[in-house]
Amino acid sequence: MLGKVFKTYDIRATYPKPLNEKLAWQIGYASAQYLTEQAAEAGYDDPMMRHVVVGRDMRTSSPALAEALKQGIRDSGAHVVDVGMVDTPLCYFAINELGCCGGVQVTASHNPASYNGFKISKIGAKPVGMTSGLNDIRRYAALVDRDKVRPHDGREESRDLWDAYQQHVLRFLEPALVDGAKTIKVVIDASNGMAGTMVPKVFGQIPGLKITRLNFDNSTGEFVHEPNPLVEANLQQVREKVVAAKADLGICFDGDADRCMVVDERAEIIGCDLLTAWLAQGFLRTHPGSAIVYDLRSSKSLAEMILEAGGTPIRSRVGHVFLKQKMAEHNAVFGGEVSGHFYFRANYHADSGAIALAAVVSALAGADGPLSEQIRPARRYVQSGEINFETDDKNAALEELQLAYPSARIDMLDGVTLDSGKWWCNVRPSNTESLLRLNLEGPDRETVNARVEEVSQYLGKRVAH
Repeated sequence: MLGKVFKTYDIRATYPKPLNEKLAWQIGYASAQYLTEQAAEAGYDDPMMRHVVVGRDMRTSSPALAEALKQGIRDSGAHVVDVGMVDTPLCYFAINELGCCGGVQVTASHNPASYNGFKISKIGAKPVGMTSGLNDIRRYAALVDRDKVRPHDGREESRDLWDAYQQHVLRFLEPALVDGAKTIKVVIDASNGMAGTMVPKVFGQIPGLKITRLNFDNSTGEFVHEPNPLVEANLQQVREKVVAAKADLGICFDGDADRCMVVDERAEIIGCDLLTAWLAQGFLRTHPGSAIVYDLRSSKSLAEMILEAGGTPIRSRVGHVFLKQKMAEHNAVFGGEVSGHFYFRANYHADSGAIALAAVVSALAGADGPLSEQIRPARRYVQSGEINFETDDKNAALEELQLAYPSARIDMLDGVTLDSGKWWCNVRPSNTESLLRLNLEGPDRETVNARVEEVSQYLGKRVAH
């Protein structure tokens, strides 16, 4: 069963089969074992380094899974700090605020209601992925037998950190919005997820934010639409409401509120790479010369605009584990990923949907003109969007692609990135499926369509949306 629930970046599966309370106990025990060992090996002797933060989302299975997880942590001899039903970034905040050895958020993020899972972080809220600890936790979990374990007497305490979290997030908010000197009208779609709790608690009393709420009820564990803002159909409600309400922008969150997508005042969807390019300008004004991290699927305009603003563009592999590593390695002030994760140096180099909301409305409050005009300078090229292909041999397809373009500049940071000079593309293999994912960019739609058709012949069968 363990092999079915452990993924590349987290633990996730349908509930109650294969993910259930029995596995949750094993994962709790194993996570505590791994996290406390990491703290000890790093030389930490603070008593809080025997404490593991536990948070959960609003799914109906989350309370039971959280209880089993916490029992496993306590039976291992570690202690639990339960922060309650919170967004995933609050769990990251709690690990740092309290100085714990790590934390576990019970969530399945953007997956349907029948799913659940665990996102595990270590000291400093550094992510635990398969190559950075998750494989060890899987091994520990496979070896532990609850019937043969002599339980230790780990303690548990509950902490309400919403006030401290609000103060932390509001440090990123434009003071003119806090005191009401400026006003931004924003439509927020919480996707029946944790943004439905987070937004009222953090932003509900800000005079300068006039918030129109969509899908804030997260009491049933059901979703009006899939809580995945990367799927265009899931943005339909927020786009329609932005136009109807004459709002300045709209924001749609995923299930655990660590990712978001933004639409402008005309209800046009803004790619997160273009949003990163715009937001980076403000961070580079206040932190000249700083590094900005972005994932390699991003438009070339992003790196160009970072350089034009005097910053240092840092290209990363796709995935929050890699983005956070690059953020810390280069002490980057800001980072963005096409998937909707936004990272902040002043947030422990971690991602936060709440801070992304604060950053976007603050930048717009200080701008001259609507959001569509602010983003226009980043719209220098035409993008294909991500296109998936089914193939029986991903490696062979990637090799064939490289051979087809012998004069192109090629790198292998993540899959194959091929740059012809006039157009470029990245093709990455899926970690979990027999799929290749293509992103292609060129100077105009005609070139992009032609090159997608050309490249597609090497990649397999195109998957319809």
